[in-house]
Amino acid sequence: MVATHTNFIDGASADPAAGRFADAHSPVTGEAHVKVARSGAADVEKAVASAASAQRAWADLKPIERGRILMKMAAHIREQMSAYAEIEIQETGKPSWQAPLELGGAANYLEFYAGLGNVGSGEMIDLGADYHAYTVAEPYGVIGVITPWNAPLNQLCRAIGPALITGNAVVAKPSEFTSGTTLRLAKDAVEQCGLPPGVLNVVIGDGPDAGAALVSHAQVAKVAFTGSVRGGREVGKVAAERIIPLTLELGGKSPNIVFDDADLALAAPGSLMGFALNAGQVCSAGTRCLVHRPIYDAFLGALEKAVATLKVGPEPDAMVGAITTHAQYQQVQRFFDVAASDGARLVVGGKEAPRPDSWGAGWYAPITVYADVRNDMRIAREEIFGPILAVIPFDTEDEAVSIANDTEYGLNAGIWTNTLSRAHRVAARVQAGTVTVNEYLTSDVELPFGGFGKSGYGKEKGVAALHYYTRLKSVRIKL
Repeated sequence: MVATHTNFIDGASADPAAGRFADAHSPVTGEAHVKVARSGAADVEKAVASAASAQRAWADLKPIERGRILMKMAAHIREQMSAYAEIEIQETGKPSWQAPLELGGAANYLEFYAGLGNVGSGEMIDLGADYHAYTVAEPYGVIGVITPWNAPLNQLCRAIGPALITGNAVVAKPSEFTSGTTLRLAKDAVEQCGLPPGVLNVVIGDGPDAGAALVSHAQVAKVAFTGSVRGGREVGKVAAERIIPLTLELGGKSPNIVFDDADLALAAPGSLMGFALNAGQVCSAGTRCLVHRPIYDAFLGALEKAVATLKVGPEPDAMVGAITTHAQYQQVQRFFDVAASDGARLVVGGKEAPRPDSWGAGWYAPITVYADVRNDMRIAREEIFGPILAVIPFDTEDEAVSIANDTEYGLNAGIWTNTLSRAHRVAARVQAGTVTVNEYLTSDVELPFGGFGKSGYGKEKGVAALHYYTRLKSVRIKL
């Protein structure tokens, strides 16, 4: 039986107004496994109207009451972890160990922001004895949240946590390829957790139809978008015409710098997971590995050995799963040819790497390392969103910083060194929204996250996110 995913509006399932559905395919098998709604402007209109109607009463609740509902939603995700994980494994191709961790992160977001409900939202301003003046952080009203396919529920909760706790209502548009867990949480939040109908609505459809209608709707006061630079540009154009605020969390080509005093026993496997986790489908992945020349050959040898220990495939013991969409799988395949034309040296993996029988028709790509890469090569410039690493040698600290910053992006960076002064010095000079020393990918809910340059603007995560889901009003009273 092929499942059907339709919209969730005003606390109930709602078929798309035009009656259109499309097939979504499982990356594990390549076969159609669910029919998803192809919604448009009429469906967005209903969802926004529902959110606008519900928002005022939601904002009028005490923050602690909103927080209790978010806590119930977090507990529900944990209680139903296996059911949510099964959906994401099928829709995204994630390995069985990874999906529960990301879903646990989704629950963490809701818990974290539930606990911030009573954090002060304004301050008193001293204008002298004749005045009473203060500021207050108010909700925008209706917020549009557009999420990608690489971490569906995790990315949703990262946005709706601060949006809901501050009194906003949300219309979410998940990727049409991975909408299952978003729909289930919205439904279960209303039916089992006490979330009022209309506070969280879900509209399924592609970017040109449902996404564009959501961003351009007159009652949507702010949009949070996570996705590609191309998609961010399109969202930004509409938002600029409407003069509404955005949070854009876009792509990256992040540098991961390994100095000659690094602990290779940690740096090699750490760098491997920095680009191979989630089959490389991570915006902050460390896909440019800058290696100090004195340890260049030793590091490549350690990295190659580490790659050999990492299993790719659909088996329960696999560390790396599938590429989530067929279009992205084809993109990864094209970059093997790009690397060859660039003149990069293949160390391990590549287009001709053996394809195990267990992969079948699934969209799996070998973990691939290219050495002797120059920073002007396409594989060092363009975001691949797959498990492909470009290793670039450097001679001095200044050269490493120069190469690291020679990119249009600025989302993430890694530094491997046992010299404390160097760690601080390089972290201060690297142009990235997050810099991590002696580790790479992290999932801290508490730490603000966002990029520079074409990686976007605004912050998700941490207390800082609250400032991007509220607008500050000043009140001045003559006594």
